[in-house]
Amino acid sequence: MTASLDAVERALDGWRGDGPFILGVCGAQGSGKSTLAEGLTQRLAARGLRAATLSLDDLYLSHAERARLGQIVHPLFATRGVPGTHDTAQGVRLLDRVREGGDAVLPRFDKATDDPAPAGTPVKGPLDVLIFEGWCVGARAQDDDALTTPVNALEEERDPDATWRRRANQALATDYAELFARLDRLVLLAAPGFEVVRDWRIQQEHELRARVGDGARTMSDDEIGVFIQHYERLTRHILSDMPAYADLTLRLDEKRRLT
Repeated sequence: MTASLDAVERALDGWRGDGPFILGVCGAQGSGKSTLAEGLTQRLAARGLRAATLSLDDLYLSHAERARLGQIVHPLFATRGVPGTHDTAQGVRLLDRVREGGDAVLPRFDKATDDPAPAGTPVKGPLDVLIFEGWCVGARAQDDDALTTPVNALEEERDPDATWRRRANQALATDYAELFARLDRLVLLAAPGFEVVRDWRIQQEHELRARVGDGARTMSDDEIGVFIQHYERLTRHILSDMPAYADLTLRLDEKRRLT
């Protein structure tokens, strides 16, 4: 991760101008986005710059709100993950507030309870850099004809008419495009392929379980295998599409080492 940090820090020196700067960091689950963001924040602080991190995950709708989407739109929207399960309007307001140099409260999502945390993290403006990281930050919608054929068993069995994936893609083309338009630059942590994401995600869940205990809402390895199918389509699309327009692409091996 040190090599990736060095590369992003060098690029950031060339990109930054005056005023708050919003850096998008995209990467598959378990690719090291949070670690990179934390390390970069510390490095910037050591240089006297004010930096903070917001995760796209912190914008997830509540468990109850997603359950309602599952009832009125499609059952798969009850599971957090795809475009359509975040509060993008909150994200737009927040990034605009940061851009204006004002004080802000960064929301936090508690994955152990599957709900937003009761309190966010206050930050005093103006910030020099806000790092906005997430598994599909900066992603662009797919062409409609690419949505027809299922990419896995989840889509084939639970979304046979493509209602769920078309609605998620529509959200990506509209509300999420508005949110991501606020990025000044975009960095992609590119996994070697979707096949390694399951192992990365299992490692994350084991770490979460060790931190919060067995009583929290954590998943078994088999449940994660099903869960990541929600992310597969867009993750594969990002890996093939985003390198053409990301400002910096960092290609990783299966050990998350920069190649």
